[in-house]
Amino acid sequence: MLCRLGGRGLRPLCALQLGAWGPQRAPTPAGGTKRSALPLWPVRSVSAVSSGGAGGWYEALATSAPVQGAEELLLGAHTATGLPWWGSILLTTVALRGSVTLPLAAYQHYILAKVENLQPEIKNIARHLNQEVAIRAHQLGWSKRVARLTYLKNMRRLVSELYVRDNCHPFKATVLVWIQLPMWIFMSVALRNFSTGAAHAQAGFSVQEQLATGGVLWFPDLTALDSTWILPVSLGVINLLIVEIFALQKIGMSRFQTYITHFIRAVSVLMIPVAATVPSSIVLYWLCSSFMGLSQNLLLRSPRFRQLCRIPLTKGDSDTPYKDLFAAFYSKFISRK
Repeated sequence: MLCRLGGRGLRPLCALQLGAWGPQRAPTPAGGTKRSALPLWPVRSVSAVSSGGAGGWYEALATSAPVQGAEELLLGAHTATGLPWWGSILLTTVALRGSVTLPLAAYQHYILAKVENLQPEIKNIARHLNQEVAIRAHQLGWSKRVARLTYLKNMRRLVSELYVRDNCHPFKATVLVWIQLPMWIFMSVALRNFSTGAAHAQAGFSVQEQLATGGVLWFPDLTALDSTWILPVSLGVINLLIVEIFALQKIGMSRFQTYITHFIRAVSVLMIPVAATVPSSIVLYWLCSSFMGLSQNLLLRSPRFRQLCRIPLTKGDSDTPYKDLFAAFYSKFISRK
């Protein structure tokens, strides 16, 4: 009977669904203006780290090909646009998020939507399979453990068949993380290298010297810390907004999902003091990246954009997603009694 089940094509379920670089200051050029020193404790300058010492792994990362590629990308954008360094960092971040992570995020939503649409079929298969196993267990005198293992083995096989049939294995939805996280790390280390006085020069001036005068507003020196904490706090607020928007989108989260949400909330808060110990150039990149992530999250809620990306409709989709989000946010954080 189990074989007959498989023959009918019964198949189920798909469930789916950032240390700190505290640059060491290069010696102030003779006759140069003395600037506030950055803390030395987080990480020693790459050039001061012994290849065989405790910091060898970081030296290897800081001089790796991907980080050098990120450095060249930033230098190329700065040279091509003629923008001050704060503008070059913003432009490069927007370009990377728009050309790399946005398409991957749309693909992630595409896979997740297909997985969600399989749930009714999966539940139906699970019910029938459970009945078939119960009958067979009674006929052959199987123990509860044997019956359970038989059920799980066949359920995994049938679920895999569904994934193959609809080409929507949940692992494909993790591609965004495997691309976005390394990119975030490489760009951060590249900016850290620039801020510590790495051997890059343009028009006779080191990149570190250019960054020291390439800021804007309250952070004119991109190699210094943001003593006002405005950038770090803004980073934490935006990251928390992203988490809350995700949480409001999920109804009836499992205990595991709730724990993960609380963990990400804690990481978002901890990123504030971490961001206060690194150069403003890095925090500016983090802030812009998080803002783009928030915008990307909201954009992927738009029915028109989802239709443009050919993301399948699901039972949980709404024609008024932004109105619903505001209502849920207001109900949870403003009108609480």
